[in-house]
Amino acid sequence: MRSSRIASRTAGDGAAEDGLRADARRNRDRILVAARDVFAERGIDAPMATVARRAGVGVATLYRRFPTRDDLVRAAFARQMDLCGRALTEAVDDPDPWRGFQRLIERICALQSEERGFPAEFFLAFPESTEEHARAREQGEKAFAALVRRAQAAGVLRPDFHPSDLLVVVVANCGLVAALPGDGAASRRLVAYLLEAFRAEPARGALPPPSTVRLPLTPQQPFRP
Repeated sequence: MRSSRIASRTAGDGAAEDGLRADARRNRDRILVAARDVFAERGIDAPMATVARRAGVGVATLYRRFPTRDDLVRAAFARQMDLCGRALTEAVDDPDPWRGFQRLIERICALQSEERGFPAEFFLAFPESTEEHARAREQGEKAFAALVRRAQAAGVLRPDFHPSDLLVVVVANCGLVAALPGDGAASRRLVAYLLEAFRAEPARGALPPPSTVRLPLTPQQPFRP
């Protein structure tokens, strides 16, 4: 996806480069922030009216800016999808297939952890209402499949890994992020465990530090490493 242009005011009427006046841009920004929050809490099928209420605007205002749900979803997650696209491109271009694969998984999961509004459901239902977006999704899937095949051919990725397993990783990490918001350590540790499981021959390297979350152990069941 193309990254959004930086708006600049014109001296005459206070409009931005994209034609939006300052008040209209503020409304649009509030709607996008609210959409990410609502979609994170209730999924991308949450009522549009809920997004409008959270943004403090009327439903008519929301639909004037985003005529369809797909328009709103794409706009709300444009930055995240752009970052994922860049990460995939860098992974495919990396001469070391395992390093490219590893960094891609780490970056996608880190993005989920940093921006809780990037739910796993988005991967399941990425809107394809236009030929451009359908083509972009197909190209992304082909690029990831090619990366998987290259890593398997190099003997660094287990031969039974399937490209659809990426969704398993995303959903698992999404559940962890939702349960432990703000705990990036837990997400990094989960990703490290999963990557070790995906290696053809586990490296058995040191894992990231554990999370600070505490289990409800009883005095009779202390944890001793």
